[in-house]
Amino acid sequence: MSSKERPTLGGTRIKTRKRNIAAPLDPAAFSDAVVQIYLDNAGDLELIAKSIESSDLNFSRYGDTFFEVVFIGCRTQPGTTKPDEGERHPYSIIECEPKREFILPSVIYIQKILRRRPFLIKNLENVMRKFLQSLELFEENERKKLAIFTALAFSQKLSGLPPETVFQPLLKDNLVAKGLVLSFMTDFFKEYLIDNSLDDLISILKRGKVEDNLLDIFPPAKRSNESFSEHFSKEGLVALVEYNEKKIFEVKLKEMKSALTTQITEEADISEVIETVKLQVRDAKLPDIEVVRVLWDVLMDAVQWSGKNQQQNSNAALRQVKTWSELLNTFCTTGKLELELLYKVQMQCYEDARLVKLFPEIVRSLYEADVLAEDTILHWFRKGTNTKGRQNFTKALEPFVNWLEEAEEEE
Repeated sequence: MSSKERPTLGGTRIKTRKRNIAAPLDPAAFSDAVVQIYLDNAGDLELIAKSIESSDLNFSRYGDTFFEVVFIGCRTQPGTTKPDEGERHPYSIIECEPKREFILPSVIYIQKILRRRPFLIKNLENVMRKFLQSLELFEENERKKLAIFTALAFSQKLSGLPPETVFQPLLKDNLVAKGLVLSFMTDFFKEYLIDNSLDDLISILKRGKVEDNLLDIFPPAKRSNESFSEHFSKEGLVALVEYNEKKIFEVKLKEMKSALTTQITEEADISEVIETVKLQVRDAKLPDIEVVRVLWDVLMDAVQWSGKNQQQNSNAALRQVKTWSELLNTFCTTGKLELELLYKVQMQCYEDARLVKLFPEIVRSLYEADVLAEDTILHWFRKGTNTKGRQNFTKALEPFVNWLEEAEEEE
């Protein structure tokens, strides 16, 4: 072979790689087959489940279509909830009565299907997401059926259905503005709370990432705590109203605590701090007893503790009490509030090892600053109801109490 000639392959067969030829999609035929199973068994879900189990239908490929047939009786047109051409059955969730006794059998039926084919949970999520994002395309009673189904699905702990799949698609601005989300969620709450506690409901809302933003289900014009209370009270969901009010209260307390902590840490003028507290109390309508509790917590949290040096810790705590005694005195205006403060001091000294031996000195310091009256201290000593560390604290306080009693007798 000359150097200019190119080598050639003679008698060699070149093999080509085989390609996987996918069967064409045919959701219409699958839908018709499932519909026929419903029709052949006259809507008996027990028999339908058995027929589906023994069938050779390709559920892994047409899972979404299957749940469309379950919910509305046939497959839907692409990108919409409108029925497509083809067979349809009258035993779907949308066609039944909007009552739990008619919808619960479908939830149990789906649960059976998912136990045998757990991969279908993703298809259920897909279909529910599509329907919930398109609530405006359903009639009012159809939306109610979807809400009841959703509540029963969570109540029955339907094979791993994640709450965020349900709640997040609902928060579309157009659905919220039309009041559709509020109506849906109201029906959902009422149905779910029939069999479950409020704590169970809150747990689901947290997992669905909506518990902190329940006002977002209200149309913008009605998005207020007053509207929340009015609406759900009217619907008989008083427990939910009380929960929301408690949460609002806790947020306001937290805001007050944060503002006070900043001022006290920065050693703001005491008159400025008092004004801040009064403003917070007025705006948030905080009960006096909670104000006293917060004030003590903030003061003790702001103490500059010095490691394991007990004497320095004691001095720091007493200095804090004396420095801010005017603040405490301003808001401890009744014997009941003084007693509440004394109980707070008792619990703090019981729970904090740095203060456990400091109880009598703190009480005496508060007495000398006119924060605690003699009658309050004697009442706590003789009739106090909090048992935490009481035996040790009364014994430690006894010399001071004896002094008070002697001074009272002399007068």
